[in-house]
Amino acid sequence: MSDRPKQDWNPETYARFRGLRLRPALDLLMQVGDLPGGEIVDLGCGTGAAAEPLRQRYPDHRLTGLDASPAMLAKAQGYDRLIEADATTWQAEGLALIFSNAALHWLPDHASLMPRLAGMLAPGGVLAVQMPRQYLAPSHRFLRDIAAALYPDRFDFARYEAPVQPAPAYWQMLQPLGTVEAWETEYMQHLAPSKDLHPVHAFTQSTAMRPFVEKLTAPEVATFAAAYDQALTSAYPLLPDGSCLMPFRRVFFTLNV
Repeated sequence: MSDRPKQDWNPETYARFRGLRLRPALDLLMQVGDLPGGEIVDLGCGTGAAAEPLRQRYPDHRLTGLDASPAMLAKAQGYDRLIEADATTWQAEGLALIFSNAALHWLPDHASLMPRLAGMLAPGGVLAVQMPRQYLAPSHRFLRDIAAALYPDRFDFARYEAPVQPAPAYWQMLQPLGTVEAWETEYMQHLAPSKDLHPVHAFTQSTAMRPFVEKLTAPEVATFAAAYDQALTSAYPLLPDGSCLMPFRRVFFTLNV
């Protein structure tokens, strides 16, 4: 196994698709109603894409951004304070809203995590979460298939389970704790042409590809990326201008305690 240190997020690469990544956050925020007094925490805030919409929606609440990435927090703006912390160990109480857009799928054991987060809310508070559920789609499945084929000494997905469950599972998980709404949306993303990369590769490069690249040397990354690009061309054909369409499924839920 490579002894390369774990890499931090790349804010610039991630921000290339800011609009596509922000839209689900806005769709989630539209389903959050009135809040009690208390702090709002943007959990997994990244560079702060959701800060302005949260501020506009709830101008009288203190707004905190929390993320485990120093590089992302260094770019984050629009918050009253920033916290560098791991959401699996972070503790708080009396919160009005925990808002998490495309972050909690990186964390394990949702059956324990989600109720623990709900326990940090004030009465009447809301847990609002959006996560990708794209793991069986070609964009993500090809990463596993190619990695296991090329580097079986480091990648074994024989017992793979997707980290995000369907919406009904989260409804059942959280229904004993309050009022739950859960749903899924498939976005038809139009990805612009990308020099030297398939557009889907450009989209996943800063997110889904990271755990794979971290285990590879630079020459191995080049081999892996070339095979991935070739596979993507069959699943996501390029349009005449070099762009492509990428269906992308996401799961949402809100819990009012």
